[in-house]
Amino acid sequence: MESTDFGLLLSLDALLQEGSVSGAARRVGLSTPAMSHALARIRERFSDPILVRSGRGMLLTPRALALKPLVHEVVEQARRTLEPERPFVASELSRTFVVHATDYVLTILGGAVDRILRDEAPKVCLRFVPNSPDDPALLRDQGSDLAVGIYGELPQEMRNRQLLTDRFVCVVRQAHPTVKKRFTLEDFVALPHIQVAPRGKPGGYIDDVLRERGLTRTVARAVPYFVTALQLASETDYVLTISERIARRFAEPLSLQVLEVPVTLRPYALSLVWHPRVEGDAGHRFLRDVFLRASKQVAGDRHDAPRTRLDPTDPTSGQTRKRIRRPR
Repeated sequence: MESTDFGLLLSLDALLQEGSVSGAARRVGLSTPAMSHALARIRERFSDPILVRSGRGMLLTPRALALKPLVHEVVEQARRTLEPERPFVASELSRTFVVHATDYVLTILGGAVDRILRDEAPKVCLRFVPNSPDDPALLRDQGSDLAVGIYGELPQEMRNRQLLTDRFVCVVRQAHPTVKKRFTLEDFVALPHIQVAPRGKPGGYIDDVLRERGLTRTVARAVPYFVTALQLASETDYVLTISERIARRFAEPLSLQVLEVPVTLRPYALSLVWHPRVEGDAGHRFLRDVFLRASKQVAGDRHDAPRTRLDPTDPTSGQTRKRIRRPR
């Protein structure tokens, strides 16, 4: 529709609502002669007089009466579309967001995120789903809203912001038969291990570090969940290398010893990841801010020089022999 057509539509709506040329002119801010000219064009367009004189007033024709509600609805919809966006009010936000995260994220941040949402946006629903190699594609294709994790190669258009950092520690059960207060690299290599593999792939950063020293470890159990790994460590003689924040959260209730890793491992950073299609969305901005505030509340301390991404060849990144497809 051309702009002149829309102007004519506004004039037609005013004529149909007012039932007079002068009233329609006042309604849209035109002069009476200009509205008369618009009426002439409308009559020509519809091949109908639209308004006919009756005594001192004017009456709508049957065609005009049929058009009246349709034209008014179109004009009102256009007005609503062009109106400035209402100020964002978190308490009025009623929406479901899909967030990719591990049980580590839910354990460390879940309570704080929930408290903020209950206080500020009680109508919001969060649906958490596991991380996967397809997270970027799902964010791009509108299947998901936000992801939390450490990733390898991401499409260039993706947005991300660092959320929290953590470091690795080892845990074994308090009554472990061989591990005491002194935990050596020899002990570390000799013991069977539990590996947390959220994306389901074996190997990873720890194995790479050991390989550089000419060492290997035996992974007896690989599980996708952090809490499951901690529970398994509490019931067996396996050693588990895991993020410190969640290890200390469960050390006392699960009767676990928390030990320093006897080999140097860099800390790591988890990031919020989202697609630029929601960059300016007020509700999504609010959700990102909720996660950032929750992180400051419960994980505000930072570790120096953290790893911010997985190497594409790291099996735990889910990208071995597979590159994330970018839109053409």
